[in-house]
Amino acid sequence: VQLVESGGGLVQPGGSLTQSCAASGFFFSAYAMGWIRQAPGKEREVIAAVTSDGRTYYADSVKGRFTISRDNAKSTLYLQMNAMKPEDTAVYYCARGAGGCADYRCFELAFYENWGQGTRVTVSS
Repeated sequence: VQLVESGGGLVQPGGSLTQSCAASGFFFSAYAMGWIRQAPGKEREVIAAVTSDGRTYYADSVKGRFTISRDNAKSTLYLQMNAMKPEDTAVYYCARGAGGCADYRCFELAFYENWGQGTRVTVSS
């Protein structure tokens, strides 16, 4: 299993950024996937998840601003981040779930078995 994130960087408050995660080594379309972040001095949190059948879940902190999506043909996971805030500054990880999930299960860190290396996103003027 390999997960490689790209697209992090510096963005101004109110700006947008799109992150990608290229997956390989497993049957991508069969697994729930998630984006997890860790802000400086804080614990990791699951901010968005998408199931194998396309259902999406969002943490309250990003709901309405971030969009998770997947392209099964390309084995790629995306996170579109809009209206970004300084508190979105974090290292962002792409992760593969242990099969399927629904509701609260998609937000449990323990559900995610494999993680990418992470990309740093900084929101600052």
